[in-house]
Amino acid sequence: MFDGHDPFLVALSVAIAILGGYTGFSLTARIRDAAGVNRRVLLSGAAVFLAVGIWTMHFVGVMAAPIPADAVYLVLPTIVSFLICALVVGVSLFFVSIGEPSPRRIIPSAVLLGTGIASMHYVGIHGLAGQFGITHDPLMVLLSVAIAMLAAYGGLRIFLARQDGLRLAASAIAFGVAVSGMHYTAMLGMHFVPLTAEAHHHVAAGLAASQQVLSIVVAVLCFVVAAGFLLSLVPDPRRQAEAVADPAANMEPAIAEVAPSAAPEGPAVLPNSVRLMPAPLGGIGQPPRLAASRLPVEGANGTHFIDAGEVRSLRADAHYTRIHDGTRERMCPWSISEAEAQLDPSLFIRVHRSHIVAISHVCFVGKEGDGAIIELDGPAPHRVPVSRAKIAEVKARLGLVRRHA
Repeated sequence: MFDGHDPFLVALSVAIAILGGYTGFSLTARIRDAAGVNRRVLLSGAAVFLAVGIWTMHFVGVMAAPIPADAVYLVLPTIVSFLICALVVGVSLFFVSIGEPSPRRIIPSAVLLGTGIASMHYVGIHGLAGQFGITHDPLMVLLSVAIAMLAAYGGLRIFLARQDGLRLAASAIAFGVAVSGMHYTAMLGMHFVPLTAEAHHHVAAGLAASQQVLSIVVAVLCFVVAAGFLLSLVPDPRRQAEAVADPAANMEPAIAEVAPSAAPEGPAVLPNSVRLMPAPLGGIGQPPRLAASRLPVEGANGTHFIDAGEVRSLRADAHYTRIHDGTRERMCPWSISEAEAQLDPSLFIRVHRSHIVAISHVCFVGKEGDGAIIELDGPAPHRVPVSRAKIAEVKARLGLVRRHA
């Protein structure tokens, strides 16, 4: 069955899967820094592009195969195969885009993603109708599903390890291998069986599309995937604006290991003390307000409080924030702006429009894309992005500014 495939269409199918993977993962990489409606839009866009890439790759691969000349495509199973794929991919991306990456999140997401790829394939294949039947080798079915899950796991691991350009490209290639490997392994175990005269009346009926019509649809979707890939390469205008706003941040951020106990240059930092903070503008004559020594977090049975010294980072989540204490994330009723106003600026620094970190808990800083990345210590270390406009300030607080004679 595998012999006789059109090599050019096979190559095109793999390329489409990789381009769709890159576009989807590049949108997923922005979800953590977005809030509210933007998160949902990015998640939906990522799921759609990944699903379109999978679905388009599948049908380009089908057109590359030597299928019977009288075959037509039933519209309902074909549409259902896409909807299954979009739903399963969306759920798996949701799991990996929230919280911190861990095996408990990545493994179920990879299993779900691999299952979605396989489900789409077999539902779509059985949308083929004609004077034939389709049989599958059970061993090849199991092998194809295993390939999809393992390659999906590898792609997610690469992507979540570090979301820069090189890792993003590697994860997209792994994703393309997951889809293509599953598809062509399944095709290798698929066989067309001519129907007997008695079985002709069992041929599936319904609204159908010819191979020419499907070719037009697939060509349009190939263009959509390629256009989405090219748009994903366009620089983010907000990052460019940040760079213009702070020309001093153009200096290349040095990669360095910072001891968790290392204190930044300047006045000594007392993590557990309560500090006086200047009164806001217009508040002349008012007593200075106290920096918050404890932060509220929501639990199943009410509101709890944790010491500010235990906080590693805060991440914007719509009108609220999520506080990471080095072990897990918990919901805080403050907005990111309110948290910045409440916290002691000598202990905390806003490194991104959506992130605040405790500077004394930084244990690693490195370059990532046109910004930087820092890692916070704790039983479950986690990384936080640094915008380009904040690199110089972060390096100064960590004592990494180069000194010249």
